[in-house]
Amino acid sequence: MIDTIFALSSGAPPAAIAVIRVSGPQAGSALTALAGRKIPSRKPVLAKLRAADGQLLDEALVLWFPGPATATGEDLAELHCHGGRAVIAAVEGALEDMMGLRRAEPGEFTRRSFANGRIDLAEAEGLADLLSAETELQRSAAIAMAGGGFSAQVEEWRSAVLRFSAEVEAALDFSDEDDVSSMRTDFAEDLGELGRELSDWLSRPRAERLGEGYRVVLAGPPNAGKSTLFNALLDSNAAITSPTAGTTRDVIERSVAMGGAPFTLVDTAGLRAATDDSVEAEGIARAEAQLIRADLVLWLGEQGEGPQGAWEVQAQCDNPALVDKTHPRAIISAKTGEGMHALKSALIDRAKMSLPKPGEAALNARQHALVDAAQQAVSGAAALSDPLLIAEELRNARVAFDRLIGRATTEDMLDTLFGRFCIGK
Repeated sequence: MIDTIFALSSGAPPAAIAVIRVSGPQAGSALTALAGRKIPSRKPVLAKLRAADGQLLDEALVLWFPGPATATGEDLAELHCHGGRAVIAAVEGALEDMMGLRRAEPGEFTRRSFANGRIDLAEAEGLADLLSAETELQRSAAIAMAGGGFSAQVEEWRSAVLRFSAEVEAALDFSDEDDVSSMRTDFAEDLGELGRELSDWLSRPRAERLGEGYRVVLAGPPNAGKSTLFNALLDSNAAITSPTAGTTRDVIERSVAMGGAPFTLVDTAGLRAATDDSVEAEGIARAEAQLIRADLVLWLGEQGEGPQGAWEVQAQCDNPALVDKTHPRAIISAKTGEGMHALKSALIDRAKMSLPKPGEAALNARQHALVDAAQQAVSGAAALSDPLLIAEELRNARVAFDRLIGRATTEDMLDTLFGRFCIGK
């Protein structure tokens, strides 16, 4: 028998309102037991909630949603209680005392939604990303995935492959008949068009970029102003600044949102040719490793000495003793704020070019691998002439599409996905 589960689905107490969800075959009887009467479906009702011994627990707004037309696909009840810790504990205790009810595990409500066909796997992954979104770009990309846009696209691809498969089967079944003697002449061309569409999706920026952020590394010799600029970009004192050379000995990373875009800013040790200090030498080695990982390097050293593609930044422009760069990408003073707004705006523009566009679904690693598998199968089929081999490649493409939206999947993968959710979701 399916368990009936319950959990606090709103924020951590104390709060003005606490929402406790109950899902499963005994959700209705549990609600009736607490409220002392039947609750009409899909209408908010004010009710006094009482324990089994008649003790008043709270006066709450309650809702009753009979399945399967619910978020979980099961009978579902919601208790909108006062948000104090004692109230929540008392109501949850009364639910736990009921036979057949238990506390939900992390992500169990959403997993039931998936198992009961209310959402597919891609939508569940989008919902997980939405819960962890910290920037506007992350939110809009997660909404696009959770809203079913990508799932609808996958269904279109799958339907197209099914039509191609039907043509191949017809050619195989009736190859000895006069009315169907061969594949149509533009069959391979149409398959190739589907393959190119899949390739376009593969070329889009990946979802991981939204999670990691656009990686900007500050580099240059000691005392070039890297840490001061790092702090100014973060609006904090994350890095120690000092006129003493070699103050920064290790890599310092911080995540920050600017203009709705996620960034990872990296402050590094000063780069110089040689040092007798083994700790500083290790810091320099780590700084050089960061240059390879960077999406963009802000170079604060001598002009032309930075890595290829780096932005030349003339820092400390308020210091008349420093030699001006010929064509710097930015002229700034992190101390006075001069040029900082322009630099931040330029960084935001560059990051948004490399990250998924607002409202555009972005593929995660699992989805990217499956779309790639489907693309290779479709493109492989387009290059073949034997109907049997074409049929097998199209079957491989269908399998990839089924795995994308969860028609075929593994328990281990589901455990990993739904383990990302909080209890109560």
